[in-house]
Amino acid sequence: MPVKYALDSNLFIDAFRNAAEEARLLAFHQRYAPNEYLSAIVALELRAGARAGPDAARLERHVLGPFERRGRVFAPSYATWKLAGAAVAALRGNTITRGFYNEILLAASCREHGVTLVTRNVADFQRIRRVLRFEFLRDWP
Repeated sequence: MPVKYALDSNLFIDAFRNAAEEARLLAFHQRYAPNEYLSAIVALELRAGARAGPDAARLERHVLGPFERRGRVFAPSYATWKLAGAAVAALRGNTITRGFYNEILLAASCREHGVTLVTRNVADFQRIRRVLRFEFLRDWP
């Protein structure tokens, strides 16, 4: 069975800001498009960062829309929200920022849907992995 991949928001953001990273993103899409999915959490983070107007339209046209049209968006179920809450509780002795909650929910959601997360945020996801088993890769496969 082929590996299903989801990209973390940091990879999309880097591609929006840097031509070399955009080329890497496009190469990833070209190679792994049939196995690529978009997390609703990543969509939230990307949409929250895009101002109205050209940025939001570009995000919709080039990222969100294509995944939506192909039915390749996944979101956490109620059970996964509970699992993420248990992971937060297990990490309670550590500093947890507001953004870290999204990371925990993203990890739990990837686990639920059998998706491997591709990210540059290795430190946070290694920390989460101590209390929640899920698959992730550092940077591009």
